[in-house]
Amino acid sequence: MDASVGPRGSLEMLSQSEIQVLLNSEQGGVHELFRKCALAILNSGSHNDNAKEIFDLYRDFDVTVVRHPWGIRLQIRNAPGGAFVDGQMIRGIKEHLFAVLRDVVYTAHEVDQNGRFDLTNSTDITNAVFHVLRNARVLDRKIKPNLVVCWGGHSINDVEYQYTKKVGYELGLRAMDVCTGCGPGAMKGPMKGATIGHAKQRISNGRYIGLTEPGIIAAEPPNAIVNQLVIMPDIEKRLEAFVRLAHGVVVFPGGVGTTEEILYLLGILLDPRNAEQVLPVILTGPQRSAEYFEQIRRFIEKAVGPAAVERLQFIVDDPAAVARALVGEVSRVRARRRASNDSYSFNWLLSVPEDFQHPFEVTHESMRGLALHRDQPQHLLLANLRRAFSGIVAGNVKEKGVSAIERHGPFELTGDKVVMDLLDELLRSFVAAGRMKLPGSTYKPCYRIVA
Repeated sequence: MDASVGPRGSLEMLSQSEIQVLLNSEQGGVHELFRKCALAILNSGSHNDNAKEIFDLYRDFDVTVVRHPWGIRLQIRNAPGGAFVDGQMIRGIKEHLFAVLRDVVYTAHEVDQNGRFDLTNSTDITNAVFHVLRNARVLDRKIKPNLVVCWGGHSINDVEYQYTKKVGYELGLRAMDVCTGCGPGAMKGPMKGATIGHAKQRISNGRYIGLTEPGIIAAEPPNAIVNQLVIMPDIEKRLEAFVRLAHGVVVFPGGVGTTEEILYLLGILLDPRNAEQVLPVILTGPQRSAEYFEQIRRFIEKAVGPAAVERLQFIVDDPAAVARALVGEVSRVRARRRASNDSYSFNWLLSVPEDFQHPFEVTHESMRGLALHRDQPQHLLLANLRRAFSGIVAGNVKEKGVSAIERHGPFELTGDKVVMDLLDELLRSFVAAGRMKLPGSTYKPCYRIVA
């Protein structure tokens, strides 16, 4: 369908220089980036998680920024019909569309181009994450700690999906808000459950925060429940936003992307500078997912060490117990933040090592060069394992990664025998359980374990 739409949601009036950034597609490819993100938003609800296939299917889609003295309108051509009802764009999708525009413009104008942040410097990277979140109006210093970050797969089975809804419901009954990667599956279920819990408690201002980034948005377009959408510049800043916003973390069953998030979080928590940090992490799922969590536990314990497992709680098949545990732990988070004079809305005192902040450019050479051996500090091994899983995610669903695999074949991973055997075992279990792609598809590995 074709449409002309005006701003709705959190987009502020744009300056003429910001509009020019969008109009000039040669300035860092901003227009093309926005076009791809906009297509992903308008294609929300599709069961296709392959970015390349989506962009090929809608290659004639375009969105043009029309300048007016008071601001802009978007002229959209050949958009997916599912974004409209009786010829009108769905309100939630329109809000998400302008949230994308807001964040793409802010990142290009304020983060990348004007020299305000030195993105080779750890402190400036954290400041950039803060400013993107503040510009999106996600940070609220008046709200007491109640935000639970939920991670998990976008293609989980129905039993696991229903379980995520039950956990979200128990969280909503206890006035907890939810933040996820904003896509389908385990990112949608907790939000859906929380809306019912909030409704029963007559909570009308529940927050359902979705954090994504341009490289993954086509595979995981925002679900309709998200009422605060933020597009972070890259996966590393997205992950840092998660851990600085979180007052607690719940991990549901997933695949390589979820494992990447677990490894990222553990790498930060095991850094000696974060020894006093209070951040509860609970891995949970239905009884039939118990084997999945045992595989994760075994991999982390054998590859990294028992100290890593001690930072995790495992609760199987008990949604109410998960919510009760989080309520108790979040009270400890609040006490710790008060004692250390840290912010409730953004954990400034959490130390995020530079190894976890700089974007990992996924190439065949960089994947082959990862240090996947145990002769290094635990948090550095976790950083490299996180990069390995990030590369596999890219090879599975990200446009550049998929194209690289098509041209040069699978990525190669090498390291010491114990780590590589454990990695191979874990990845094979994901493939066997259908955790690499959407149900019903045949998975062709984008990686190869090299002895």
